[in-house]
Amino acid sequence: MPDALCISSLLGLPLVKPGDNVVEMIIQALDRQNIQLQDKDILVITQKIISKAEDRYLRLRDVTPSEQALRLGHETLKDPRLVEVILSESTEVVRHRKGVLITAHRTGSVMANAGVDQSNVPQDENDDLVLMLPVSPDGSAQQIKEAFDSRFGVSIGIVINDSLGRPWRNGVVGVALGAAGIPSLRSLIGKPDLFGRKMRTTESAFADQVATAATLVMGESDEGIPAVHIRGLSWQEPERPAQDLVRAAHEDMFR
Repeated sequence: MPDALCISSLLGLPLVKPGDNVVEMIIQALDRQNIQLQDKDILVITQKIISKAEDRYLRLRDVTPSEQALRLGHETLKDPRLVEVILSESTEVVRHRKGVLITAHRTGSVMANAGVDQSNVPQDENDDLVLMLPVSPDGSAQQIKEAFDSRFGVSIGIVINDSLGRPWRNGVVGVALGAAGIPSLRSLIGKPDLFGRKMRTTESAFADQVATAATLVMGESDEGIPAVHIRGLSWQEPERPAQDLVRAAHEDMFR
């Protein structure tokens, strides 16, 4: 465990547009704050700016809702066009009721609205622009890691985070949608506790812990801090993607 953990906001990043180079934007922020990357540093980047750079926008005016979307829109009191976008990003509708639509995203994560969102998304007078998750959050994280590693001659970790609710507790927490360069899931099975008893089932969601810690600095609304730098963590385990954090459907007792 680290003696100290340093989480630094990367300030001054501009609003991201489709096609923008997020890596170069973060490098400029690091330079302004005199942060020189070291091995096992971690950069946590919000899903939203990755999605914006990858142009994951869609206008609802261009969407024709299916019969299923019309039915679910009526039952959830949601715009059927929005529901259609959610369904297009999902493999399963897990739960729904008025105001709530929980689905299994095509990457496996169970979340509200398949991550389709309008918050912190620029709008015109039609107010119908929505933003979807990256096509491959782990793939995006890997590309960003390779760009930084090559540029600076280091091996760093990348976490793409988002805020998700939980079925048992109120409020949202930061979670890792994508990761590279870190062991997203760490097994503690076989390790002794304080009294020498070996752990039998415990696994640590390391990437989620990193994402949550970063969210404390990033904020959840208008703070405008889409990336942070973390130093002080270490690990011995091999790299594992964020996809390994997704519980298989047949092991999920709540589905």
